[in-house]
Amino acid sequence: MSSDEKPAAPRSLAEALRARDDASLAALLRCRPDLITPVPTDLTQLAARAGTRASVVRALERLDRFAQQTAQALAVAGDPATYGELLGLMASDARDPVVAAALPRALGTLREQALVWGGDDRLRLVRTARELLAPSPQHPSPTGLGPTVREATAGMSPGRIQEIVATTGLPSTHDSVSAVASLTDLFTDRQRMSALLAGLPADSLEVLERLVWGPPYGQVTPDPAPRLRRLLDRGLLLPTAPGTVVLPREAALHLRAGRAHRAPEPVPPAVAAAATHGPQVVDATAAGQAYTALATMEELLRDWDEGGPNVLRAGGLSVRDLKRTAVALDVPEPVAAFWVELAYAAGLLASDSEADERYAATPAYDEWLERPAAERWAHLAAAWLAATRTAGLTGGRDAKDRTLSALGPGLDRSAAPEVRHRVLTLLAGLPQGAAPAGESVLARLRWEHPPREPRQEDDLRGRLARWTLSEAELLGVTGRGALSAQGRALLGTSAPAPAEAEPSPGTSPAGEGGHGPAAQAMAATDAAGAAPASPGDKLPVHKHHRPEGTPGTPEPQSPPTQVSPLSPITPVALASAAEQAAAARVLAPLLPEPLDHVLLQADLTAVAPGPLRRPLAETLGVLADVESKGGATVYRFTPASVRRALDAGRTASDLHAFLTAHSRTPVPQPLAYLIDDVARRHGHLRVGAASAYLRCDDDAVLNEILADKRSAALRLRRLAPTVLAAQADPAALLEGLRAMGYAPAAESAAGDVLITRAHSHRTPPRTAPEPVPEGPPAPDTTLLSAAIRAIRAGDLASTAPRKPTAATREDGDLPRTGSAETLATMQAAVLTGEALWIGYVNAEGAASQRVIAPIRVEGGFVTAYDHTADEVRTYPLHRVTGVAELADDQP
Repeated sequence: MSSDEKPAAPRSLAEALRARDDASLAALLRCRPDLITPVPTDLTQLAARAGTRASVVRALERLDRFAQQTAQALAVAGDPATYGELLGLMASDARDPVVAAALPRALGTLREQALVWGGDDRLRLVRTARELLAPSPQHPSPTGLGPTVREATAGMSPGRIQEIVATTGLPSTHDSVSAVASLTDLFTDRQRMSALLAGLPADSLEVLERLVWGPPYGQVTPDPAPRLRRLLDRGLLLPTAPGTVVLPREAALHLRAGRAHRAPEPVPPAVAAAATHGPQVVDATAAGQAYTALATMEELLRDWDEGGPNVLRAGGLSVRDLKRTAVALDVPEPVAAFWVELAYAAGLLASDSEADERYAATPAYDEWLERPAAERWAHLAAAWLAATRTAGLTGGRDAKDRTLSALGPGLDRSAAPEVRHRVLTLLAGLPQGAAPAGESVLARLRWEHPPREPRQEDDLRGRLARWTLSEAELLGVTGRGALSAQGRALLGTSAPAPAEAEPSPGTSPAGEGGHGPAAQAMAATDAAGAAPASPGDKLPVHKHHRPEGTPGTPEPQSPPTQVSPLSPITPVALASAAEQAAAARVLAPLLPEPLDHVLLQADLTAVAPGPLRRPLAETLGVLADVESKGGATVYRFTPASVRRALDAGRTASDLHAFLTAHSRTPVPQPLAYLIDDVARRHGHLRVGAASAYLRCDDDAVLNEILADKRSAALRLRRLAPTVLAAQADPAALLEGLRAMGYAPAAESAAGDVLITRAHSHRTPPRTAPEPVPEGPPAPDTTLLSAAIRAIRAGDLASTAPRKPTAATREDGDLPRTGSAETLATMQAAVLTGEALWIGYVNAEGAASQRVIAPIRVEGGFVTAYDHTADEVRTYPLHRVTGVAELADDQP
């Protein structure tokens, strides 16, 4: 072929793939990883796999909205179609310049993903995609178009077709095929069609206007009204079933000015800013929420330190336990589910797998507590970003109508990491301090990854996006709705230039026309592209850090002409160790320094004006009860809390010394009296095992207990003046006496006071749950290179021309030759250096064909350079089914 000759047009998808270079094949396999699971033997098998229904459906769902619209337009175009025909369907007769500029990108995407093949003069949508997208009564097309004239008249009588031809003024024909062709030519001729419609009254045109944008089907009575009769007589409405008529596709396209879609969407909607805050305000707010997140996580796991709730038989947390956890954390139940799921995703919480299975902290929790606060936060944020478990689904129903519970099965959603990453990436594209309008974010995600149903606005991806915005605020990744500095570091992105002016909350920073600095930043972000998502429910934001500002309405603007969103199956670059460290470095200066003191009040309370150092917080948590939390934590001292400290082995003098050392104010007299009073009575009574016994040096106290009606349940009896026996166990006896107002102490068999410290219950070592991938994992560069090399080599073996011999057969089976002929041909090829085509059956019985260049034949083995594997290999001759020489023009 000379340099001036054009390459022949491919006759199949396999030929089109064969003409691609390795980079193009790698792009296809990266976009559609299911095509190499397992690796195809050659390009013909790759093309066949690319045309299967499951693979095509998956590929169509990953397209952005305009690429989907382009595929839908090709499905209603001719097969094959020209680029001009496709441009007319997308840009209408007026040739919309924005649509015309965006169409090459959309068509390139379809070609790259092997959904369309052929040159611009012969564009072909793969057959399966055409079957899925072409209009039919059972599956209407998103274009709203109906069948063609030829399809709609397929079951019509020849006489009726001739009547329609005569009514429209066309010359009669001798057969139905030519009559339908002439009617089609009329409907596709703009001038003649306009003249035909001009002759219709307004009421008939009104019927067409109602059907033109779909659905194209309507109902008629056996005796249609005159306005319908005129349309039926001219073929503008064609019967498809008794009582049902349809507007032919060609007529609808004329009424639409050639446009396949009512509203083409060639460019993604911009993400609008609803409010703008100072970057320092955003970072400070996010840092405060990050500290609250750490405190909440510690409070949750401290509450479950001795063993948390039991695991349900079906797995997960019961509704009652979730409510108790929400009350303990002082948050709504959906937020409590989020914190529980985050602890599980971070590997800090798991089930202990014991007979009476329950949830508890893992050993990793103790290690996590020892790390600096900023590093602890970065660990939580990275776990959230990568987790496929979705707390927002808690309380919903699964496919079998079972309730989904926190920590239970059924909460994994493979798209969650991708959606979270994409939402935060969109926020990163706004100027620093700009909080997005939630609906504009959802609109952008719906464009990048449209819902399956055209009117399905509240699909899973949409709900994931809403939950992402709320969870990011809870976690401190965002502050007041804007992405924080530590959030940007976690994504590995740099901050864009700040807006020139800071409008008041609730106003759009882009100005009236949406062309301000924020709009320019959005356009820059749009040009970068990324992966998709969609809308849904919203998780409540923490009451102390609710974002400010009201959503604004995005103004129209001119987006960039070249937009290339990443495919959803592109691996999402989740936070690496370096990015986590960078986020921790950014956050560390913003977190408050832990304090080593409190302020004691005369009303038996202590105020912690900030976060406390861990030893102080742990001791104070035993000595007092938390009364309120927020910017400052208020602790209250009660007889029960003081007794709890004494039970843990502290003495009154220890408590006085502790408070004196850590209070910036003098120890109030009421608090000192409370400690001394509880300590004086603590241990005056002694409880041991009889089932249990009670002894006291003061027999008057024992008389008082026996006389008290509340002691009846303990079934006490006197053994000696200073000893009572009980039929209750020691723990029940202790609780009963404390309920009566006494302060007993437990003692051992040797008579020593038992110190009751809380026992930390830990699970065996557990790893964090692995995210559940969506479909086959995205291939890495090494796998892609190996797969392409294997496919190319297999294709070479399957398509290499052979000399016609008795060993080869036209049906493509493996060559068949006798052992003597095989050996002779191999030995001759060693001398001549020629390549051979062989059939080979491996030890597992799998047959394959290979192109080899024999190097040595001896001992029943042939050593040869295998072009298929691109390496030197040795094969047993008894496994070679046959051999054939390649054609002379092959190397």
